[in-house]
Amino acid sequence: MKSKKLLILLSLLLVVSVFVSACSSGEDTATPEPETPTTGEEKPVEKILRTNNSSEPGSLDPALAQGTHESWILNNLFEGLMKHDSTGQVIPGMAKEYTLSEDDLTYTFTLRDDIYWSNGDPVTAQDFEFAWKRALDPELAADYAFQLYYIKGAEAYNSGEGTVDDVAVKALDDKTLEVTLETPTAYFLDLCAFYTYYPVNKSVVEANPDWAKDPSTYVCNGPFMLKTWQHNAKIILAKNENYYDKDSIKLTGIDFDIIEDENTAWQKYEGGEYDILVTLPQAVVAQLKAQNSPELEIGPQVGTYYYNLNNDKKPFNNKKVRQALAYSLDRQTIVDKIAQGGQIAATGVVPPGLLDENGKDFREVNGDLIGYDVEKAKALFAEGLAEEGMTVEDFNAQKFVLLYNTSEAHKKIAQAAQEMWRTNLGIEIGLENVEFQVKLDREKAGDYDISRAGWIGDYSDPMTMLDLWYSTGPFNDANYNNPEYDKLIDLAKSTADQPVRFDAMRKAEKILMEDVPIVPVYFYTQPYAVKPYVSGIYKTPLNYPTITYADINR
Repeated sequence: MKSKKLLILLSLLLVVSVFVSACSSGEDTATPEPETPTTGEEKPVEKILRTNNSSEPGSLDPALAQGTHESWILNNLFEGLMKHDSTGQVIPGMAKEYTLSEDDLTYTFTLRDDIYWSNGDPVTAQDFEFAWKRALDPELAADYAFQLYYIKGAEAYNSGEGTVDDVAVKALDDKTLEVTLETPTAYFLDLCAFYTYYPVNKSVVEANPDWAKDPSTYVCNGPFMLKTWQHNAKIILAKNENYYDKDSIKLTGIDFDIIEDENTAWQKYEGGEYDILVTLPQAVVAQLKAQNSPELEIGPQVGTYYYNLNNDKKPFNNKKVRQALAYSLDRQTIVDKIAQGGQIAATGVVPPGLLDENGKDFREVNGDLIGYDVEKAKALFAEGLAEEGMTVEDFNAQKFVLLYNTSEAHKKIAQAAQEMWRTNLGIEIGLENVEFQVKLDREKAGDYDISRAGWIGDYSDPMTMLDLWYSTGPFNDANYNNPEYDKLIDLAKSTADQPVRFDAMRKAEKILMEDVPIVPVYFYTQPYAVKPYVSGIYKTPLNYPTITYADINR
């Protein structure tokens, strides 16, 4: 009996001991915690999406960014008044709602009540007003300032002919932003989802002009925050717990490598180091298509791949020489045998997928404006060179070079163009590859002969392509100047009459393809690979794959 009581006492002591241990789990103990606790709240699972960005961003300041190598990251760090949903439709973002005046000129946006910066400050209408006027400030010299020219007084201020007070964007209070346009602009809400229109934290930027250069001072309002930026190596984002829709964000972070070599990046994807890869070697795309791989996605893309011709350099100043280079390029062979990603041989500069005033595809209505005609190219080339007092030998003696940014895909396409021009026109063009940002800088400086370029639409209208070659446009890297073309672009931007507007754009494209300051190659698609355990990624025609709402379930 005594032994039985002793056994009961020992059992009770053991229970008490276990209970005390459980209540003391926050204290340091010599006994390690089990990997999978059977009681208490489980730790959240880390879900880090790993990928490659392919190029070092020139800036992660929304006002200064100018390419997809920056916007793919920025679209996860910031959010504008509007944003795109999974179908590509524009929906409210930071804005809760908006109204439009009867004359289609004044938008009044009402901001959400639950929006905060990553540092905890509320996002205000004053932040938007400050950000847009800052991007227009001539001293900032933002390349994309022209995208704000739709706002009344914006172009005058940016060009030094007006003042900041003339820019018709005004915070009526913390939650109300009023914007008046120069003319009715059907795609203005699209622009409000574009990164140049993102807000910045007014107090942070005013206190520190270099705020965007260091993760420790970087403040944003999107689903993620900038945690690490190792230049030319890695960018790491972490989930922003202050984001109003944080419950829809399944990832705890996104890791971007910065590797320019496509083959190296593919090897990392194939080896399980990446969960998604958006720039694939052409041979890999062909292989995955042949295998009908479930990991390959061919995403829609509103954009055009082309070659700039430096119109300020002889003999590229001659229209017939430019036409010869365009007509001697076999685009169909390039897309079928080299690109191999479902691209479409370019027959103009405006890609398919942009509708006209009648709801028809602009590209289809405006027809094929450029093609492949070797005999025509040879005749034009001979005439153009003669007008410049040159022979083929003189041309070759100049040792002209095609500049492209480092990429196996760009290299192979450049080699194909090089060979076509050699075979069809008897000319020798050298090749030079540089880092993407270096290429952009050299194009801006006019330090090139021929250069590879590409443009992805910023909004759903043909103007997103056509205003690139406006004579004073910031992205007119070909240095094209045709007053008649400028006049048509001005007309299309200044009228609310849709038939007049689209007729002007159709005429403008025809003039552009007659003058061929650039040589269109193909209309983009975007092949990318995604691991089967990743869900929630979607691709809209205007953007890189949206990874914001991805989920990982290994």
